Amino acid sequence: MIHPLSVRVAGLACAVLTLSVAAAPATAAASGLRPELGDVQQAMRSLAGTAGVVGAIGEVYVDGKRAGKGSAGSRRIDGKGGRIPSDSRYRIGSQTKRLTAVVVLQLVKEGKIDLEDKLADLLPEVAEQDAVARAGEITVRQLLRHTSGIPNWFDGKLVDLYDFTTYYPPLDLVKMSRDQPRTGEPGEKYHYSNTNYTLLGLIIEKVAGRSLAAEFARRLFEPLGMSRSYLPTRPPQGIKGPHGHGYHTDPQGKLRDMHRLNASYGNAAGGVVSTARDITRFHRAFVQGKLLPPDLQRVITDPQEGQPTQPPSERLCGGDPAFEVPSGGTAGFIATTFTSSDGRLQLAVSTTTSVGSPLAISQAINKAAETVLCPDK
Repeated sequence: MIHPLSVRVAGLACAVLTLSVAAAPATAAASGLRPELGDVQQAMRSLAGTAGVVGAIGEVYVDGKRAGKGSAGSRRIDGKGGRIPSDSRYRIGSQTKRLTAVVVLQLVKEGKIDLEDKLADLLPEVAEQDAVARAGEITVRQLLRHTSGIPNWFDGKLVDLYDFTTYYPPLDLVKMSRDQPRTGEPGEKYHYSNTNYTLLGLIIEKVAGRSLAAEFARRLFEPLGMSRSYLPTRPPQGIKGPHGHGYHTDPQGKLRDMHRLNASYGNAAGGVVSTARDITRFHRAFVQGKLLPPDLQRVITDPQEGQPTQPPSERLCGGDPAFEVPSGGTAGFIATTFTSSDGRLQLAVSTTTSVGSPLAISQAINKAAETVLCPDK
């Protein structure tokens, strides 16, 4: 999974993500003054110079208005394809999980489901087909907080990352994890698993009576003006328009272009395609409390026992201001959105990658963010 501010590529849209949201210290943004910002283009140029980075785009926003942009590297490997437009669409990876969680919690707010509802009651087919062990004990809350104990279906032993064409229904993906060892008792401890969110996507569709893509559009994309965001659900659906291409070496040693990542593998766990403008709109609305009441928002943001946290000494900008850093990625890309705890200062970065050190690339992303968001520190 991805620790906040430390990207580790290990599974679909590798992770979720957050620093706890503390009250923001007095800063230029908090006081109503425009903060001093670094040069986004120079930050992206430095990031693109990191070994293993093919291309990097970033846009910085203050109070929802773009205050800078940058693009460096190239659309394709070895300098081919020209630069990536900074407003290009890209996969946001496991940042999708927060969108899924918000929709689920909106259904809770509306009284259509309850946090303590059992998986087997909401999705009887899961129990009937024995797709998930102990489905009668697992709650919606546990799925949201990764404490269900359900193993992860996104595993190189279970799915073929380089299968770009076969459609796998979400329940079939869930079944792939059925015979894997459980990660704990229901509600016992945190263990990151895409299966939790694949199931939540199915719950949304069952309760809402619409596709997940339609619910995202109705509840989030349209109200927030995320006009260029969408959820591909079946191959060969992919990224529309000019975009960066990421690469990964397959088991035979061949470098593969991963921009055609199988849409089946994303869905509620990591499938949304967005832009810097759109995804910052979502995270700004979230941290400013415009999507959920506080008690339900805390279901997402409150730290879970066993969930990795970032040491204060390693926090972005030294923790002043405090930032949330949702991130996601898998073979070929990393997408990160930095949002101050008051929602006023944001930077969205999409990095396409090839062969390189995920940790080094993570560190380079964080360094680029610091040079933009807190250039004097």
